[in-house]
Amino acid sequence: MGMKTKVALGAVVGIVVIGAVSANSGDTDDGSTGKGSSASAQRQSGDAKSANDAGSKGSDGKNTEKASQAEQFKAFVQKNGSPQEKKAVSHVTKVQGADEQNDILDAADVYTDFTGGLMGEGAAPAKLIASAFADWKQSENGLVTVYDANGELLGNGKF
Repeated sequence: MGMKTKVALGAVVGIVVIGAVSANSGDTDDGSTGKGSSASAQRQSGDAKSANDAGSKGSDGKNTEKASQAEQFKAFVQKNGSPQEKKAVSHVTKVQGADEQNDILDAADVYTDFTGGLMGEGAAPAKLIASAFADWKQSENGLVTVYDANGELLGNGKF
């Protein structure tokens, strides 16, 4: 295949993906008849419940603000995870993209305090973190990527 054909084919695929994402991002209709709508509604209500359970508390014991994604993730793993997952997730410093899902191209990033990249100490725990993330959030087509303290890739997994 020629270079021009590859570039044209890549452009067409890119336009189709962008069109699909934009078509689903503007959907604000609460009533839905799709087969995934009830599961999506249950998942959203479950996420809202876990967000309320994991809310940060002030000195007076009342919820003062919504917990960060990392705090919500850690609270979920502390409640539901294995001892190995709990130890691995204790190194999580930041989670991005977990709250914005459209089941088409979901991507979340988890940052840790490990160092050394793929060959460092965090490569094995990164798989545990990705697995725990998949238990926390579900998506039709999600990818979670785990990074070290320097932003180097440690691992990834589907969720």
